[in-house]
Amino acid sequence: MAKDCIKTTPSRTTRHHHPKDQDQDQDQDQCEDGGKTLVFDAKLLRYQSSIPQQFIWPDHEKPSADAPELHVPLIDLGDFLSGNPVAAMEASRLVGEACQKHGFFLVVNHGVDKTLIAHALKYMDSFFELPLSDKQKAQRNIGESCGYASSFTGRFSSKLPWKETLSFSYTAEDNSSKHIEQYFHSRMGGDFAKFGRVYQDYCEAMSTLSLGIMELLGMSLGVSRAHFKDYFKENDSIMRLNYYPPCQKPELTLGTGPHCDPTSLTILHQDQVGGLQVYVDNEWCTISPNFDAFVVNIGDTFMIELSRSFVGWAAV
Repeated sequence: MAKDCIKTTPSRTTRHHHPKDQDQDQDQDQCEDGGKTLVFDAKLLRYQSSIPQQFIWPDHEKPSADAPELHVPLIDLGDFLSGNPVAAMEASRLVGEACQKHGFFLVVNHGVDKTLIAHALKYMDSFFELPLSDKQKAQRNIGESCGYASSFTGRFSSKLPWKETLSFSYTAEDNSSKHIEQYFHSRMGGDFAKFGRVYQDYCEAMSTLSLGIMELLGMSLGVSRAHFKDYFKENDSIMRLNYYPPCQKPELTLGTGPHCDPTSLTILHQDQVGGLQVYVDNEWCTISPNFDAFVVNIGDTFMIELSRSFVGWAAV
């Protein structure tokens, strides 16, 4: 489980959910509450001295301001990606130890270009700074897993997260090299051509990185490097941009509530604001931001696929 805590300065994260997952959040922007329509317009709410009751969380679910730091390994992938077998064994050992403890680790020298990451953050900020009516061109509709959502106001009426999200799918199939570009062109218009190209490249980089991590997971479990990589290589993934606007009462709300990732693998890039906490050994612990690293965590779907695989092997 993980949660993001609200800060008084804006925070944003990019999350890449790996293959074989489908995020089932069904969000809408408006919710009828006593005859009044609640609209989460961050540009207005960020300046209000009080926040709507729907965003106030009970005390026992609020984050700990002095949560201890979680010990997560910092894994240098540079030599592994260069084909060094000794480095690959060491990296797989660290991954295996992390997965046995809590399922979280950091990767650096991961092969994702720093300029690409900077462009992804730049275009993310430019999107969330748009007027609400413009962002709603990409509105997530009922039954969809992709699109724009401002909080979960159409899904819940209490304990709402203080955030906006933009989600879109990525597929690794050979004939879908411009899938994301086409998606944004159809939803947002021609002005978003560059936006679409940046995130097409970013998702391709995330897919490559995730398959490398799958190699390490296979090695850590004593199977071939190719075992999980081959299984996941023609994957469908979800890319999610999370934006946590400034809040005048940050002690009352949460950016993202306690949850488990239903995915196979999540790769998260944090900005410098921080707020990520993980529940380990009956307490919430902090993972501090490292701008040069990605946070990786193993999701529920991977654990299910893992158990199926080993059941199959045992039956042979």
